[in-house]
Amino acid sequence: MRLLLAEDERSLSKAIVTILKKNNYTVDAAYDGEEALAYIETNEYDGIILDIMMPKLDGISVLQKIRKSGNTVPVIMLTAKSEIDDKVLGLDSGANDYLTKPFASRELLARIRAMTRNSVGTPQTDSRLQMGNITLDCASFELSSPFSSFTLANKEFQLLEMLMRNPHQIISAEQLMDKIWGFDSNAESNVVWTYISYLRKKLAALNADVEIKARRGAGYSLEKIQ
Repeated sequence: MRLLLAEDERSLSKAIVTILKKNNYTVDAAYDGEEALAYIETNEYDGIILDIMMPKLDGISVLQKIRKSGNTVPVIMLTAKSEIDDKVLGLDSGANDYLTKPFASRELLARIRAMTRNSVGTPQTDSRLQMGNITLDCASFELSSPFSSFTLANKEFQLLEMLMRNPHQIISAEQLMDKIWGFDSNAESNVVWTYISYLRKKLAALNADVEIKARRGAGYSLEKIQ
């Protein structure tokens, strides 16, 4: 799952990014409102965390612009302000939630889970995804079948989650790279194949009745084994 964090305090941004990445999120970081808009216009996100007080363009203005463009991505407003009027303005402008600094990391993670779980347009929004005889627990990152289970590594989890949320749909390597490794990633394109190989071995060990199929020149899809 891919998030954008727009926070101008770089030390706080770095700390939040570290927390999110440890919890299997892919994160892009922007440090002002104009940069945040540029990221939003060129990338697809599952959720956005917007600080209100940012240079060049404040968070409310960023939110209003993306909502005016028709973008319905879930947004959490992040601010040091706690006045009711500020919260009302953020929510009335299209925010899904509001978090006042300082905050506990557990609360931020819980709000992100709630925000993305309730978003519209996601094929499966439960914390447990199932296809065939395999189940992916999005809270514990456990992949299981009636025969055994594995705890997936960060990128393995994100890749399989994307495939399971879009069953039978072909997803290109470029889409997987952009969504999972991120816009600024220096990873080589063959890293997708490497992680597909890891997942195939785990699925085989679980006696899964689904498989990751490769379509030459097109991409990958998760299919039931015939």
